[in-house]
Amino acid sequence: MASIPELMDGHITLEVECLDRLYLNGYIGRLATAGGLVMFMRDQLGKPIPSPVVLGQITEKFRKEVRDLAGREQIPVHPFTHKEKKDHIANRFRRERGTRDGIVFIGVAQEKAKAFQGKKVNGQFQFDRDKTVYVNHYYFYIDDEDFGPFFIKVCSYAPWGIKFCLNGHEWAKRQLEQKQIPYEALDNGFLSCADPRKLQEICDSLGPEAIDRVFRKWLARIPLPLRRQDRDSGYDWNLSMWQVEVSLTQIFDRPVRGREFFEEIIRDNLDLGRPDRVQLVFDRVVTKKTPGRFRTRVIQDGVHPSLHIEYKNFDLK
Repeated sequence: MASIPELMDGHITLEVECLDRLYLNGYIGRLATAGGLVMFMRDQLGKPIPSPVVLGQITEKFRKEVRDLAGREQIPVHPFTHKEKKDHIANRFRRERGTRDGIVFIGVAQEKAKAFQGKKVNGQFQFDRDKTVYVNHYYFYIDDEDFGPFFIKVCSYAPWGIKFCLNGHEWAKRQLEQKQIPYEALDNGFLSCADPRKLQEICDSLGPEAIDRVFRKWLARIPLPLRRQDRDSGYDWNLSMWQVEVSLTQIFDRPVRGREFFEEIIRDNLDLGRPDRVQLVFDRVVTKKTPGRFRTRVIQDGVHPSLHIEYKNFDLK
């Protein structure tokens, strides 16, 4: 049986490492606490009595601006149902509309959020975010000239959190097109490239400055709950990492080589779920008294095998 290095030696036609899916959190630091929210309503908005009514007015104004934008620029608005696959809907709209450097469509979904709620105590309103509530979120599905497809999700309730989801492979594809370097694309990656070295340089060059720049570009083009003067006064969104994926793509010269590679990977790691191996993964000593279930599962879904290592409530795929 060939080893993994032997299976790969001389059979890789393209190898590229790239940032893949980036799921970033947009937050307003000054509105993270109830005190900050009250100060915002009093000092910034000039409301002497901070109340849920003020927050409701902001939410309704934001919703109206979304409706006005959709009507003015003839952007479809799609209410997501609970079981719909958002990516499938987005792909359909992208195929049908062919939008370039614009908003493809706007999705609306009722989802959980840690939103501020106000209640009256001794004649004054107090705000907290202790409970999770279902509120409307607005998804702006965008095609950007440099970054390709991504979306910005805006919560319509205070503190108006944002999620920003983009893909490093899509950004790299746009850079290759601008440099007129031929390539063959996979759904999420590359099958081939006329200049693999340049492709890797492009992937390596994607950094926080470019990501923040495109984020600011679209904050200036989509409706937002807060006014421009609010943001200029320090109530603006900053980005933090929510989920970051890095992809290593290796293209084999023949499909059978890839199958052999996966089979050997699975065979070499069938014992990862054993206690003595788990302690290497989690950097902690596992003894006979350690509670929890240890196991390794191989799941075959068509031609896509996957290896799952389970320890307590953790599932490593």
